[in-house]
Amino acid sequence: MKNIELRLVSELLINSRRSDRQLAKALGVSQPTVTRTRAMLEKEGYISEYTVIPNFNKLGYHLFVLTFFSWKEGVDKSEMEEAIKRAQKKAPSVPSNVVLIERGIGLNYDSVMGSFHKDYSSYRQLLDEIRKNPYVDLGRMDNFIVSLDDEIHYRKLTFSTLARTFLETNDKMEQV
Repeated sequence: MKNIELRLVSELLINSRRSDRQLAKALGVSQPTVTRTRAMLEKEGYISEYTVIPNFNKLGYHLFVLTFFSWKEGVDKSEMEEAIKRAQKKAPSVPSNVVLIERGIGLNYDSVMGSFHKDYSSYRQLLDEIRKNPYVDLGRMDNFIVSLDDEIHYRKLTFSTLARTFLETNDKMEQV
């Protein structure tokens, strides 16, 4: 990734509401350069969407939950693919507070789900739905529940810190 492309992505992570003219000024390049670079980054999939990070607590969500789980032993690849296809097909029609489901490695689990909830009852309903999945190993599931009502926050969800990390890493690489 070229320096201008990385810097543009970083600036968009900090504030994606800025116009191409404002971004050009921040980057020290022309507005047409920003417009072309942004279009290319979108086309090539470096930028997949623009969004905001709201104050979830003010929107009525009081819990954020990470649910760690594993698939049952013996579930073959075709069964897994079929379960994923069914879930993906069902997802757009079902209102959901689930913001992340990914496979991974760690803590003796192979999947993680992130979800927002208005209350614990809402989370219990989601767990009931998960328990209906015949491929989930119910004996290998744990949760980490974050109260969004807590007055102490070590670091709230933000991408601006990640943007600064991109820029610092890029600057170090250029110095070498």
